[in-house]
Amino acid sequence: MISIKAHLNNVALHHTVFDLPFAFMGAVLAAGGHPSLYDLFWIAMAMTTARAAAMAIDNLADLQYDRKQPRMAYRAMVAGRISKREAKIFIAICLVLMIVAVLQLQPVCLCLLPLAAIPFVIYPFMKRVTGWVHLFLGLAIAMAPAGGWVAVSGRIAAPMVLLCIAVALWIGAFDAMYGAQDEKFDRSQGLHSLAVSYGAEGAFRISAALHIVCIACFFAVGVLMHLSALYFIGVGIAAGTLVYQHRIVSPTDFSRVTQRYFMRNGIVSIAIFVCTWLSFYI
Repeated sequence: MISIKAHLNNVALHHTVFDLPFAFMGAVLAAGGHPSLYDLFWIAMAMTTARAAAMAIDNLADLQYDRKQPRMAYRAMVAGRISKREAKIFIAICLVLMIVAVLQLQPVCLCLLPLAAIPFVIYPFMKRVTGWVHLFLGLAIAMAPAGGWVAVSGRIAAPMVLLCIAVALWIGAFDAMYGAQDEKFDRSQGLHSLAVSYGAEGAFRISAALHIVCIACFFAVGVLMHLSALYFIGVGIAAGTLVYQHRIVSPTDFSRVTQRYFMRNGIVSIAIFVCTWLSFYI
């Protein structure tokens, strides 16, 4: 019997907190603060199913490594609660639902879908190729604000590009920090990461620099869009969260790199999205 709970565990549904708020933010900015509930519903459906498929593909591709990694023992596929066949069926269902959702949005979305899907498809395999794999994950997540923006407006604009860069750098840098704890394991398996390429200390320095550029890009979006002070308060909250995240871990101490640490990063997406939307009303 197929376990829905196991599949939700496999795709970490709660991690949508990292991309869905930015998908909504893209829609809000493109619509001048007033996107329709119809658009928001189908954007949410498209993003959630796309992300679920991408996570399942990633877990399927990495299964041979995750089985050797004690930290991944809780995952449904590693524990045997989901078979490879079930995972493939789940991926197919998610992709069909994603296409159905995209068809409800601007026609150009279907044309751009193959381009948006490329980062999701290649990311699981980039750790076999380059230490900069984290930026490919960032690029995949950055498709969320791009999708939300284009779904509402049907066009690409400079603020959207800056927003995507900010999101890509935010996620990429955070992933590099989080993944640095696996440096020894990755080396033993011939996998790549910034920590493998530059050491954990180098990965942390690069992550700090990327997060600085990320906040600058978020700030620039507000300037280009002439958003109110409330938006910049959201950016300030995001910046403070990132500073705190950097302060409580170090390249030599990963004791506080827990699920709580991981999920706390969602404050960035939630704060900026909420302040963006409210800035059109307050």
